[in-house]
Amino acid sequence: MAIPLPLTTYSLISTSSISRTSFVPLLRPRHRYFFSDQNFSRRVLISCSSSLSSNNGSAPESTNGSGLNGQSSFPGMPSFDGASKPPLKWRRVLLKVSGEALAGDEEQNIDPKVTMSIAREVAAVTRLGIEVAIVVGGGNIFRGSTWAGCSGLDRSSADYIGMLATVMNAIFLQATMESIGIPTRVQTAFRMSEVAEPYIRRRAIRHLEKGRVVIFAAGTGNPFFTTDTAAALRCAEINAEVVLKATNVDGVFDDDPKRNPNARLLESLTYQEVTSKDLSVMDMTAITLCQENNIPVVVFNLSEPGNIAKAIKGERVGTLIGGTWNSVVAAT
Repeated sequence: MAIPLPLTTYSLISTSSISRTSFVPLLRPRHRYFFSDQNFSRRVLISCSSSLSSNNGSAPESTNGSGLNGQSSFPGMPSFDGASKPPLKWRRVLLKVSGEALAGDEEQNIDPKVTMSIAREVAAVTRLGIEVAIVVGGGNIFRGSTWAGCSGLDRSSADYIGMLATVMNAIFLQATMESIGIPTRVQTAFRMSEVAEPYIRRRAIRHLEKGRVVIFAAGTGNPFFTTDTAAALRCAEINAEVVLKATNVDGVFDDDPKRNPNARLLESLTYQEVTSKDLSVMDMTAITLCQENNIPVVVFNLSEPGNIAKAIKGERVGTLIGGTWNSVVAAT
C-alpha cells in the first residue's frame, strides 16, 4: 500500500559522479508528494547543502566516515580515523595476580590499598579499548600444597580449600572495581551460583567484548594444578594475547636478588631458557602450556605504581618470556 508523504523543498536530480539518487533543496518551496511503497527498498543519499557547484554537482565525500578531510562531522567529537589512538601491543590480555601480592605489606590477608591500585590501573587501560581478564591466586589466605598432610588433610582436599580462597579474593577485587565504575564479572571453575557465574568460555568472551572485566576464580577446578596453570589455560581458551604475571619482584633475575645485590634483571627470555635453567617464574605445566600455544609471559612488579597499566599497554616493563618487544612499544 502506498503512503503519501509530504515533501516541501526537494527536487529529484540525477548526477553522474554518484550511483545513487540525490535530493537537493530548491530556492522556491513547492509542495509535492512522494509515494513510499512498502516494497520499495532502494536507498537514497540526501544532501543538505544548498549548492553543489564547488564539487561539480556531486555530493561531498567523507573520509573514513568521519567527515571532510578525516575530521569529525560533529563539533567536539573525536575523529574515527584511528590517528589519535595510542599504539597498543595487545588488545586482549590476561592479568595473573598472586595472592601474596594482594596482601601487600600489611598483616591482613588482603590490603584494600593494593586492590584499589589494581582497579584504578585496570580502569585506565579499559578506557583505551583493551579487554582485560584476571586470574587471582589464593596464597594470601590458604595454600593447598603447604597444608597438605596436616591433621590428615590430603592434597586434593587442601587444593579445594585453596580454590575457595581464590574465590574470596575474586569477590573482594570485584567489589573494589565496581566501586569505581568498572563493570566486572566473576566466573568460577565449579558452580557457586549464589555468588558468581560458572565458567563458560563463550560467555566470558562476550563479557570481554562488551567492555567488562572478567575475573576467573577457583583455578582450573582440579587439584594438583596451580593458578599459574589456570592463567595459561584461560588465556589460551579466551584467545588472549599475553599472560601478565604480577608479582612482588621486578622480573626474572639471573640470581636471587635478595642474596646477591648484583643480580641482573633479564629483559627477555625464551621458554627453553626458563626450563633449562629451572627459573622459578611459573610452574613447568604453565610454561609448557604457554609455549605450546605461543603465549608470551610478562613478569613484573605489582607494587610499582603504573606497572600494571604499562604491562597491559605493552610497554617495556619487567621480563618478557617467549616474545620480543616491537619497535612500537616505548621503553620506560
